[in-house]
Amino acid sequence: MKYQVIGLAVLTGLALTGCEESQHHNQAAELIASPSAHKAAPYKPGDDIPATAYMEHDEVYNPESVIPPQCYTKTDGVNNPCYACHQSYQQEPERPNAMRDGNLQGVYEFSDLGLKNHWKNLFVDRTDLIAGMPDKEIIDWINQDNYTPFIEKLKQDKQWRGEITPLENLAYPEKAFDEMGFAKDGSGWVAFNYKPFPSTFWPTNGSTGDVMIRLPEAFRSKGGVYNQDVYLANLSLVELTLKGLDKISTPTISEQRIGQDLNGDNQLTKISEVSRQSHYVGDATDALAHMLYPQETEFLHTVRYIGVDEHGGIYNAPRMKEVRYMKKHRFKTRQSLNSSYHREEKEKEFGNLPQTLYLGDQGINNTFGWTINGYIEDKQGNLRPQHKQELAFCNGCHKTIGSTYDQTFSFARKVEGARGWGYINLKEMKDVPNKGETLGEFLTYMNRVGGGDEFRQNREMLQKWFKADGTVDKEKVESADSLYELITPSKERALALNKAYKTIVEEQSYLFGRDATLVEASNVLQQVDDSQAPLKKENQHQWDMQLDWVSSDR
Repeated sequence: MKYQVIGLAVLTGLALTGCEESQHHNQAAELIASPSAHKAAPYKPGDDIPATAYMEHDEVYNPESVIPPQCYTKTDGVNNPCYACHQSYQQEPERPNAMRDGNLQGVYEFSDLGLKNHWKNLFVDRTDLIAGMPDKEIIDWINQDNYTPFIEKLKQDKQWRGEITPLENLAYPEKAFDEMGFAKDGSGWVAFNYKPFPSTFWPTNGSTGDVMIRLPEAFRSKGGVYNQDVYLANLSLVELTLKGLDKISTPTISEQRIGQDLNGDNQLTKISEVSRQSHYVGDATDALAHMLYPQETEFLHTVRYIGVDEHGGIYNAPRMKEVRYMKKHRFKTRQSLNSSYHREEKEKEFGNLPQTLYLGDQGINNTFGWTINGYIEDKQGNLRPQHKQELAFCNGCHKTIGSTYDQTFSFARKVEGARGWGYINLKEMKDVPNKGETLGEFLTYMNRVGGGDEFRQNREMLQKWFKADGTVDKEKVESADSLYELITPSKERALALNKAYKTIVEEQSYLFGRDATLVEASNVLQQVDDSQAPLKKENQHQWDMQLDWVSSDR
């Protein structure tokens, strides 16, 4: 396999091209390109160049796309959304994530090219753009299934070399999964209930979503035959080892069907708890590795519009904005991961720009053992492969930030044990605290950030959960019945956010930002300079994204 590295020659203003890329079928480029593509450049200096033009002409727009929009938030020395990503765990030497970037909280340590905020969609007021869009139009739009036809199209494409992830009825979760989250089509995908990451993934800030996990076939079988008890046991062991636990509750499992004592009572019975084992069970032979997934683990993540029913209820809409896929193609030991982190640190010290290893239809290699791929809506709302520049954005979160667990987020935030198996349900979750903390995570986040989103511009959240003096109404937040009450929008806001995002789809301007904002951001820097006040020491925080689910039982 020949790889293409994005980012080494961006100082010339041109993306790297060459014979390697011509050997890959690049469906994304075909779908984006207009009939006039590849003719003489129609733009001159000073023109407002559309995002599609950069992709059509294969010219890099943002060489620092790994810096997410949230990193340009004005902290004013006190507001800290940074802690959710940038963390150091010096007291945990066995932790595989050795990034230790807690010192980056509130510090704009960017390259010269990164000092300019390229996410210019943040500074677009979309009020007039959505004013003429009828509610019925957007409701009809979000209730269309664009996943099923997308999968069928990939199946028919004989030139496609990427993964295909069919999951029957995924647009309609109540049809797709059973009560424990197992896909009814036998594909091996399992949905789990997890607490959305603050605050980009809160429905009130623009999107709904879900995540599914799939372990390799050997983890689902015994003697070459599918065995759900084996699969449940291995899923539970993955959760146990990722979270660093010694035991974990499970749905009822038959040890007799597995042929192994998993709770340490020296009997083979039906159990509801498993203890740490040295190896996975069934046909799997892999040893458990502290805070790491086994090789060939897969994740499927859909980012969806905000569903709104006739009564104003919020749900995961059938239409998907994006489908995101990760596969652990190579297992790396903690020592090997340390070397990868060290390499990244050295490259930054040498002033090298971020590199993205592009794999054609297969997506990108994050160089930490994971293959990442993504699909996004074309102008007509059909899902298409993301262009390599759009995919480079993924490395901003799934490569080198200190808070992740094996470069991932959601599974470490799963409702612990048996109660966490099943499709995501905000109404079943309370605002439990993070490990080592006492107050609810979202209450804490809003207090530290000074708003209901990173940019402190979600007016509905400010009106609903904050006092007139700008402080969080602690008693009111703690009285919320569930996360659903806390982080879902009103019908009016949900429809407006859906409309705003649809204008981005019509523009195909994802390179300029994917956040469904309604008005121009006022708490975000367009250019970083020396006038920015550093975050005060007392406003920097140690934090673990893992949650104290025991608190929800108190």
